[in-house]
Amino acid sequence: MKSGARITVLHGSDLHFGKPHFPEMAEALLARAEEIGPDLVVFSGDFTQRAKVEEYRAARAYLDRFAERVGAPLVVTPGNHDVPLYRVMERIFTPYRNYREHIHAELDTVTRIPGLTVVALNSAAPRRAIVNGRIRPEQLDFARAAFAEAPPGDMKTVVAHHHLAPAPDYEGDSPLPRAKQILDAFKGMGVQMVLGGHLHRAYIGNSLDVYPGADRGRGIIIVQSGTSTSRRGRAREQAKNSFNVIRISEERVQVVHYMHFQEAGAFQPFSDHTFPRAPALWLGDAWGPSVSAPGRTQ
Repeated sequence: MKSGARITVLHGSDLHFGKPHFPEMAEALLARAEEIGPDLVVFSGDFTQRAKVEEYRAARAYLDRFAERVGAPLVVTPGNHDVPLYRVMERIFTPYRNYREHIHAELDTVTRIPGLTVVALNSAAPRRAIVNGRIRPEQLDFARAAFAEAPPGDMKTVVAHHHLAPAPDYEGDSPLPRAKQILDAFKGMGVQMVLGGHLHRAYIGNSLDVYPGADRGRGIIIVQSGTSTSRRGRAREQAKNSFNVIRISEERVQVVHYMHFQEAGAFQPFSDHTFPRAPALWLGDAWGPSVSAPGRTQ
């Protein structure tokens, strides 16, 4: 990453086109995204409520408007709602047919912009899990190969719909099966950040909050988005909508959590989280340059 450069990523999730979709929130999100002007847009799954063709068509039209008005590359990944639930035969034999036709032909993808490599992994598991998901060993191999080709200094980031760390509240959501092993695998690849959705409320923290891991030095930044455009917010974001703006520089990663407030008639910043960027272990004094650990390399 070039000295002085900064990357801005807009991260939303759980659009839920269908009955729960909230058109006013979709317009407010698009308006705020135009103002922010991100370099990359990430939507981490659940584009639809019941994986119906008409829901996918509406989601595709919205994504096209996003691309036209915001003008940034788009990273997507399926969620558990993006495969059929009640259409059992379709869920078994062609679960991603509508997703592939309307959202993206590939389920696991690699996106590169200067300074950032993003690997999106499909965590939906229509034949094994209805709500929770899975990340398979071959997907970890896919990510490992993609990150091995990342330019030196790139921020290595994973996107998956399902969460690897539960939100710190009373809901008690279980993370992906084998979450600890997956986090260890990501750490070995040099992954610095994981983006996700599914929980319908935000959680912004660090993998060390829930699992010390083999390397306890710094962990992985965890960024979960709430539901950006549906009426299905949960826990502390019940009846609320949110998304995240991530700003990546050479020294640090800043995550600003936006929520929609009726009083403002728009999405507004609600909380601000800043992390040192590897190889630094802490933020510099008075928000100056971070300090690297002796002998550590990017």
